[in-house]
Amino acid sequence: MLSASEVFSLEMSKTEALMQAFRKSIGVRIKEEAEIIEGEVVEIQIDRSLTGATKTGKIIIKTTDMETVYELGNKMIDALQKEKVTAGDVITIEKSSGRITKLGRSFARSRDYDAIGSDVCTMILHQTKFVQCPEGELQRRREVVHTVSLHEIDVINSRSQGFLALFAGDTGEIKPELRDQINAKVGEWREEGKAEIIPGVLFIDEVHMLDIECFSFLNRALESELAPLVVMASNRGQTRIRGTRFTSPHGIPIDLLDRILIISTKPYTELEVRQILSIRAQEEDVNLKPEAVDVLTRMAMETSLRYTINLITTAYLAAKRRKSDIVDVADVRRVYSTSIILTSDLFVDEKRSVQYLQEHAAEFLSEEVA
Repeated sequence: MLSASEVFSLEMSKTEALMQAFRKSIGVRIKEEAEIIEGEVVEIQIDRSLTGATKTGKIIIKTTDMETVYELGNKMIDALQKEKVTAGDVITIEKSSGRITKLGRSFARSRDYDAIGSDVCTMILHQTKFVQCPEGELQRRREVVHTVSLHEIDVINSRSQGFLALFAGDTGEIKPELRDQINAKVGEWREEGKAEIIPGVLFIDEVHMLDIECFSFLNRALESELAPLVVMASNRGQTRIRGTRFTSPHGIPIDLLDRILIISTKPYTELEVRQILSIRAQEEDVNLKPEAVDVLTRMAMETSLRYTINLITTAYLAAKRRKSDIVDVADVRRVYSTSIILTSDLFVDEKRSVQYLQEHAAEFLSEEVA
């Protein structure tokens, strides 16, 4: 999601901000085969040197068909201790990275807890996942799937510190030449079946805040092969296009309007408003009497839905003040000003606030309009 006003507040060009938002919305699912060792741990032997600086050891892993002894170095011993691997655990070891994953405990070791108390045994059994001892070869190939966005690939390849730039957030400008190289490489992976493109959705709110340069960029970007589904939102009618003297529907140039599908909206009916208010009250854990819901519905039809939704919380606070957990009509009317005298009740809506200001205009500072 991107708010159009954010484009002008970032420390980069407008088109770069839009391009990064586009590429964040496009995922790449990369498939690769990794060699792993999978089996049940039979025994772990760790030998320490006299100084304690180095550690060596052996691990015996088996399947139902074979058993093998592997030599262990410092890093593998530390990884085993970190995962708290003991004899009887079923584990997998990635040969390329050395990452160890504990799958569970072998069913053959489920009777190891019989010697302790029954209550403790039951607790341990509930916390332990038991799995079958693997079959076949110890070493096998398994398909590993990684899903990243195109923007993450851009950042990793454009910075000397690699993926650490993702956590810093300061990615800066990325050269178009680098993006072209990445697009070409991803295209090769697609042809070889190693990668799959996942087009996402980019939501641009307040699209009328974009200027003519941004719209020109969107015209070109939407036609590219790697383009997400773009959803735009605006609450403007006929308004001026930023950066020009021309007006257009929703503040969007006509040539871009021709390329998009416009979703029509209509005001909520009274029944829909009632359902929305009921759902919102449930989300906020507020108990409303049916009569209070009726009053709130009428208020929403006369004022605005957003204002009425805010009254749910304030009415609940009014009910709590009289030590009640159920909001009734009196609580709603307490927070909804029944008159435009602001001191008599609590909160007024926009229309009555404007009316109050007009009636007391002489008491406020205002700018004279020529």
